[in-house]
Amino acid sequence: MREKPGRKEGRIFRVRWQACLASLACLAAVSLGAVGCGYQFRVEGAGPTIGGAAHDVSQGPAPRIVIRTLLNRSFEPNLETRYTNYLRHEFAAGSGAKVVSDFDAHDFVLTGEILSVGAPTLSFNQTATLESRAEAVVRVSVEDAKTKKIVWSQLARGASEFYVTRDLQFNRALQNRALEQAGRLAAADLAAWFLLQLESGTLSTQTDTPSSGTP
Repeated sequence: MREKPGRKEGRIFRVRWQACLASLACLAAVSLGAVGCGYQFRVEGAGPTIGGAAHDVSQGPAPRIVIRTLLNRSFEPNLETRYTNYLRHEFAAGSGAKVVSDFDAHDFVLTGEILSVGAPTLSFNQTATLESRAEAVVRVSVEDAKTKKIVWSQLARGASEFYVTRDLQFNRALQNRALEQAGRLAAADLAAWFLLQLESGTLSTQTDTPSSGTP
């Protein structure tokens, strides 16, 4: 006796549904078994880094550095205090070192000088200068407080553009602001380079027996 079409399709649907339920049950059992055996789908750690594994500078205490007032070799007066403050701020924020005073225990001593500053013309017409650039060149050296040897030295340049107006007094204020910005950029570069030296292991810190007090 031939089975009716509707009844046959219903039986096929039930068989397929039971097979699907069985597959889901097997998958759940395998997943629970994997977790019970210690297999977990988890990603841990810092992940890959560009250029290879990064050197961990947080394994020991941060080196302590004294930043002394820069010498001003330029013809622009009163820059040494401001540029020294920029260095202290940038080193405290992004050099990997702790900035301390000269009377505290320290590992390094930074000294340096402002070699030159200037404001060359960038654009002009037949009657006046339209735009200038404030430039500053700073050189620093880092001395090991224990051995008194220079362990790192670096030259940095900073530049900042400004427009020139017909008002001479206002132009001077614009140039001063640009010189300040140039000093900040040079200080930020020096702090970044110092951090690079620390991360690469080039600088050997003497944090176990630091020097203290003014030599």
